[in-house]
Amino acid sequence: MKNYIVLLSLLFVFGCAEKEADSYLFSYFKDNGQDGLHLAYSEDGLQWTAINEDASVLKPRVGKDKLMRDPCIILGGDNKYHMVWTVSWKEKGIGYASSSDLIHWSEQKFLPVMQDEPEARNCWAPEIFYDENSKEYIIHWATTIPGRFPETDALGDDGYNHRMYYTTTKDFVAFTDTQLFYEPGLNVIDANINKNREGYLMFLKDETLLPNPQKNIRIATSKDLKGPYSTPSEPITSNWVEGPTSIKKNDEWIVYFDRYMSQKIGAVTSSDLMVWKDISDDISFPVGTRHGSVLKVKKSTLKRILSHYDKVKK
Repeated sequence: MKNYIVLLSLLFVFGCAEKEADSYLFSYFKDNGQDGLHLAYSEDGLQWTAINEDASVLKPRVGKDKLMRDPCIILGGDNKYHMVWTVSWKEKGIGYASSSDLIHWSEQKFLPVMQDEPEARNCWAPEIFYDENSKEYIIHWATTIPGRFPETDALGDDGYNHRMYYTTTKDFVAFTDTQLFYEPGLNVIDANINKNREGYLMFLKDETLLPNPQKNIRIATSKDLKGPYSTPSEPITSNWVEGPTSIKKNDEWIVYFDRYMSQKIGAVTSSDLMVWKDISDDISFPVGTRHGSVLKVKKSTLKRILSHYDKVKK
């Protein structure tokens, strides 16, 4: 009995240590994304410090424009980090690379996810989510196909009228056929998916410009990862923002977003996903941080990353 109590105590201690061992990593781009991937870290999710003196840690190699905008990084079921990003304003594909340590990256790949849609104008802000149930990755992004949703064709910027599309893969070699992911009856971009007890949350941008500009972040929900997702909620942010990325810190949800008109990152927080508080004045990011993604990492992982770039600069 005594040994059993000791074992339980050790499990409790190690469990607490594991829980306390998280730091936060933010992947982002600057300017137009031409110099590649930037990283910042935080211990509290509020105050963020640039890694590598805010110089790029990975140069873009794929796509005609060779950009690395909207980088999204997740930890996959294979214990590797997987990243997707926007390679161009006008191409029919996205970028992909993987890493075991967030320092050394695989060869970059161009994934032609909209190659079967001759009229597709773009592939913007891809994100990736690992489904623990099916052991597959879902990659989703926003694309405009002129005439596909005519009721809102005239309500966006410069003829853009986005909907969300997706593909899945288990190995990043074979991919399922691209399918429509989310059609809420409005121009939508920048979907970010997270999981909660009831199912799945999709934080998204209402890209409507006319007759009344929206350009704000809303939430849709679903019992299943692939949907169907609900009608978008009322806005949880002010207008003229984009690029939501979300994380749960203790009992609070934090949604970061790109305040692109003022060239700053903003954030809102909520404990119930209903009432949201703007905490933009309480956060600090490297100057020029643009649309990216937030990720929990172990302190030991962060320590290795910081040590590597400290050595690089010496």
